[in-house]
Amino acid sequence: MFRPKLLFTSLAAIALGACSPQDPQAVTSAAIAKQVILPTYSRWVDADRQLASSALAFCQGKENLETARADFLKAQKAWAELQPLLIGPLAEGNRAWQVQFWPDKKNLVGRQVEQLVNSEPQIDAAGLAKSSVVVQGLSAYEYLLFDAKIDMADSAQKAKYCPLLTAIGERQKQLAEEILSRWNTNDGMLAQMSKFPNQRYADSHEAIADLLRVQVTALDTLKKKLGTPMGRQSKGVPQPFQADAWRSQSSLQGLEASLSAARTVWAGVDNKGLRGLLPSDQKPLADKIDAAYDASLKLFASSQRSLTEMLNDDAGRQQLNDLYDSLNVVHRLHEGELAKALGIQLGFNANDGD
Repeated sequence: MFRPKLLFTSLAAIALGACSPQDPQAVTSAAIAKQVILPTYSRWVDADRQLASSALAFCQGKENLETARADFLKAQKAWAELQPLLIGPLAEGNRAWQVQFWPDKKNLVGRQVEQLVNSEPQIDAAGLAKSSVVVQGLSAYEYLLFDAKIDMADSAQKAKYCPLLTAIGERQKQLAEEILSRWNTNDGMLAQMSKFPNQRYADSHEAIADLLRVQVTALDTLKKKLGTPMGRQSKGVPQPFQADAWRSQSSLQGLEASLSAARTVWAGVDNKGLRGLLPSDQKPLADKIDAAYDASLKLFASSQRSLTEMLNDDAGRQQLNDLYDSLNVVHRLHEGELAKALGIQLGFNANDGD
């Protein structure tokens, strides 16, 4: 007696479900993964492939030092753009440390690079993968190309350091390709951020919460990367050698690239970012966050000198303080008002305890 009615009810529910609008958080998560994160990872892979080729070409005498340095800066910028997107495989298993070692409070990069080239003068990518994370990534590559103690124009020094340079280039290429492949497998991160539930996320809200946590941690890290050399953690005494890219004098460019990438997660493509999840009555908050990003990026764009140079005079230090304050506004808006508006409990971030 009751089965036909039960069947009718089930069919009606299915039909109603088919007509209902898609879950906006699922749409946003999938859009950010496909339109923002994946293209950024792809650019990182391309930059690291070029880095590997560049190291070989330089060491074979087919490319000059200026070009090798330019290729490094492109790879470093591609990595900086990933900072607000460290979600999934790259955030696990110390992989991020294998790309960049920071903070380096005791010059471990310089010391361990010298130890390695002396103990394993013909090291290759396979051997490097078994070595300390300190010497595997961009921080060590930067040391080889930019440190004042090393003269890559000298043939003897070039012969000494080139095996490690090419090993790092190849190691970074392999790591980037491995991470991208993990995104694109059938049950990889792209799938996990697009269809719910899955083994990583019980629902789309968990994915959006994860995205925001990564954003908040990244913005906090940007403050640390700027504040540490400014002396904000050393009683006001500047620590220029604690900047993450002090040897290449490109720290501010990296911070700007990271902040710009964070804004892309916020704004999305076709308004399918975190911003689009805010209800209409939260427009004042959306406008406030838009303005905070614009103000901070405008300050970065107007910074014509390196961080080290700016630390040397009052005008430069004031400009750096303004930059820090602008980053702090963006960070606090995400951590506080945005999290509350999206109904997300942030808990601890990856920098807590640093």
